[in-house]
Amino acid sequence: MSETALDATGSSLSFAAAARSATNVADKEHVIDAMRGFAALLVAYFHCRQVEWIGMQSFHRVAGKSLDLNTIVAYLTLPIAWGSAGVPIFFVISGYCIHRSAAQRLAAFPDYRLDAMNFWARRLARIYPVLIAALLLTLALDWTSLQFPPVNHKILDIGPRAFLVNLFSLQGVAGKTYGSNGALWTLSLEVQFYAVYPLLFALRRRLGLPVVLGLVALVNLASFFVFERRDLQFFTSFWLSWTLGAWIAEAQVTRVKHDARDSRMSWPMVGAAALLTALGCVAFHFGQFYAFQLWALGFACYLNEALKSRRHNDTPAIRLLSRFGDFSFSLYSIHLPVFVLLSTLLYRSALQMSIFPTFAFMLVALAVAWVFYRCIELPAMKWSASLKPAGAKRLR
Repeated sequence: MSETALDATGSSLSFAAAARSATNVADKEHVIDAMRGFAALLVAYFHCRQVEWIGMQSFHRVAGKSLDLNTIVAYLTLPIAWGSAGVPIFFVISGYCIHRSAAQRLAAFPDYRLDAMNFWARRLARIYPVLIAALLLTLALDWTSLQFPPVNHKILDIGPRAFLVNLFSLQGVAGKTYGSNGALWTLSLEVQFYAVYPLLFALRRRLGLPVVLGLVALVNLASFFVFERRDLQFFTSFWLSWTLGAWIAEAQVTRVKHDARDSRMSWPMVGAAALLTALGCVAFHFGQFYAFQLWALGFACYLNEALKSRRHNDTPAIRLLSRFGDFSFSLYSIHLPVFVLLSTLLYRSALQMSIFPTFAFMLVALAVAWVFYRCIELPAMKWSASLKPAGAKRLR
C-alpha cells in the first residue's frame, strides 16, 4: 500500500525519472509487506502463548522432562519468548513507508515542501477508523468475557475514561491500554510519530537526514531517563527506530536513482543484523528499552540490505508472508481480545499444559482479522488514498 511518486511539476525529464523511481520501488514492496506480516504473526503468537499456555519455565518444571509430541512442539516455540521484537520491526517499517514518498519527491525536486495538513488528514483517515473499530470490538469481546468468571487478568478498565485515553492516543502517559487490548500501547506511539513528522521533515530539509538521525538518537537516549524510567511511554523513547526507517527510505531512493536495484546483499551487514538481534534477545532480560533499540538497529541493517536484492525479495516465503502483511494492522489491533475471549469460554481463563490450543487460537484470530480488514481497514485505506494530492494520484 505504497505512497508513490511526485508532483506533476518540473521538467518532463524529472517527471519521467520520478515515475521510473516509483515503479522500481513499487516492484519491491512485497518485502515490506512480508516483514510487516512476519512482525504481526510474531507479536500475535507471543501474546497467544501468554494468554493460553502456562509458559516455558512452568512447563519445563511440570512436564518438560517427558518426551512426547506436546513437549517437542512446546520447546520448538522457545524463540517466541522474544516475540516483542516484532514491535521495533513495525516502527522501522512505519518510518520507511511514511518517509518514502517524501524521499522520492525530494530526490526529484529538492525544494519540495511537505503539506502537513494533508499528511495529517491522510494519517487520521488511515488510522482512526481502525482504532475506533478495534476499541469497540474490544469492548464487546471483553464485556462478553467478563460474564464468565473468573475474570481474566488481561482485562483492564473498559470504562469511558479508558476508552477516551486510548482514542486520543494517551495510553502510557495518561492511562493504561483499553481492556485486554494491551497491544494498543504501540498505536499511541505511532500517532505521536505522525504528529511530529512534519517537524522531522523540516529538519531533514535544513540539516540533512544523517544529522537528524544523530539528534534523534540523543533525544531517544534522553527520553529513557526522563520517561521510560518513570514508566511513561512516549514516542521519543522509540523515535530512533522510526527514523532509521526514514533513513532506509532515502538510501533506497538513491539506489533506484542510480539504477543499483539489483545490487547483492552485503553479508557483513547481514551478519551485523544477526548479531544485533541476538544481543537484543540478551538485553531483553535487563529491560525492554535496551532490547528494542538493538532489535531496531538489527532489523534496519537487514532491511537496508534486503531491499537491494530483487532475487531475495521474490522467494516463496516472502510472498507468503506478504499475504499476512496485507492485513497485519488489523491482526495487530484485535488479536488479544479474541485470545482472551477464547480462553475464557473454553478454559475459564486457566492456563493450559498443552501448546496445541495456541495454534487453533491463532487460526481464529487470523480469520477474524481478515474479516476486520475487509470491512474496516480496507475502506479506511481507500479513504486515505482519496485524500492524496492530485499529482500523487496521477502516478499511482
